[in-house]
Amino acid sequence: MHDTLLLFGATGDLAQRYLFPSLQHLLRDRLLPATFRVVAVGRSEYDNDGFRAWLRERIQNDDDRETRALEDLLGRITYYALDLNDADAMAKTLSQYADRPSVSYLSTPPDLFAPACRGLKAAGLLEGESRLVLEKPIGRDLASAREINNTLKSALDEKRIFRIDHYLGKAPVQNLLALRFGNTLMEAVWQHRWIESVDILVAETAGVDGREGYYANYGALRDMVQNHMLQLLALIAMEPPAALDADSVRDEKTKVLRALRPMSAADAAIDSVRGRYSAGVVDGEAVKGFTHDSDVETFVALRAWIDNWRWAGVPFRLVTGKRMPSRTTEVLVTFKPTSHWVFERPSKKRARSNRLRMRLQPEETIELGLMGSLAAPEWGATELQPMSLDLSMSPTPHRRIAYERLMVDALKGDQTLFVRDDEVEAAWRWIDSISDAWRDASTPAQEYPAGSWGPSAASSFLPATLSGNGHRKKAT
Repeated sequence: MHDTLLLFGATGDLAQRYLFPSLQHLLRDRLLPATFRVVAVGRSEYDNDGFRAWLRERIQNDDDRETRALEDLLGRITYYALDLNDADAMAKTLSQYADRPSVSYLSTPPDLFAPACRGLKAAGLLEGESRLVLEKPIGRDLASAREINNTLKSALDEKRIFRIDHYLGKAPVQNLLALRFGNTLMEAVWQHRWIESVDILVAETAGVDGREGYYANYGALRDMVQNHMLQLLALIAMEPPAALDADSVRDEKTKVLRALRPMSAADAAIDSVRGRYSAGVVDGEAVKGFTHDSDVETFVALRAWIDNWRWAGVPFRLVTGKRMPSRTTEVLVTFKPTSHWVFERPSKKRARSNRLRMRLQPEETIELGLMGSLAAPEWGATELQPMSLDLSMSPTPHRRIAYERLMVDALKGDQTLFVRDDEVEAAWRWIDSISDAWRDASTPAQEYPAGSWGPSAASSFLPATLSGNGHRKKAT
């Protein structure tokens, strides 16, 4: 395990909310080398003591053990204020840390990836066994992603490039692989013959406050669908890998992304809805609308088609949005109806299809919706009613921050939960087809009030109501 981490963007929101707390927890649990050190790089003009005081104020601790871990972390940090566009300054300041293999973590906007990479190369920090970690998104379209990937590969080989999608570090997301490939029940029916549709919902109550500039350039399609949602789709739809090693898993995910049917302008009105939240009420509080002068969307509903043998004809509905009524990430797999219905009640038309619901956040639940007669009167045993088999853990165990797992993997050199270059480019190719289709069809971003489930036109894309789900019922 490498013992030197160079963290760029050290004064950013991601670093103070997740990256430094993750390092604190790993030190607390003695999961990092005794010689571990952090070189923090940001734009703010601090000396070492000033940066440590700034960070101490922003990481809250509830007990002595956490306080000791934080002080241990602060004592390992050396801070520098640097312009990442100035390769000479980076080389002059950071070359002293090229004495042993290191991990450089770019928690920065994508437009700084290429210049930062050149500066790190000049400082000798990308040689030998040193590694580079980058936060997605990689670019904002296929062309820019290829340009970034080419720059990266000119400085170091793909085996030492770690592209982070923090969703892959979440334990419930990893559990998708366990459910799919560890159970005969799933293996037997995981295909178009038995599955009618798949819904993936990522809803957020938060808005884009403080990120207006970034969001105006990316929007929900590039920020959420290209990143997290396509990773979920790939894990759900991939073929069984030969092994759970990095290349085997990523090979199968890439095949799924390449099989996604490009969207045309004619498809845009049928298979997509764009939205943009206006003023409304979320969690009982009045919130402002997104008023940036760009035409960017804060809500996306898509119907994706995977043109391969396993998934031919099965719609994958992807819905994500800001300022939704509740924060939730879930996957709903709806199975096809039974081939021959022999019961009087309910009628075949009113019978509910079997559904597998996997909620990833805020709490982890796995429910299998079945039809049974246990809830029917004793004298009406042929009367079927919906019943739920709850497979969730109760209470939900304490989970590590996803970044803790990913930090350890990057320091160890395990790429399994990171994204490869061809995977990134395959995702962007499909996203670009949607963006082009919206442009050619002049697809508008329809307004929806904050606190709702998006534009009314998107109701048919939302997951069908399950008991306790709280979503709008799917339009018929």
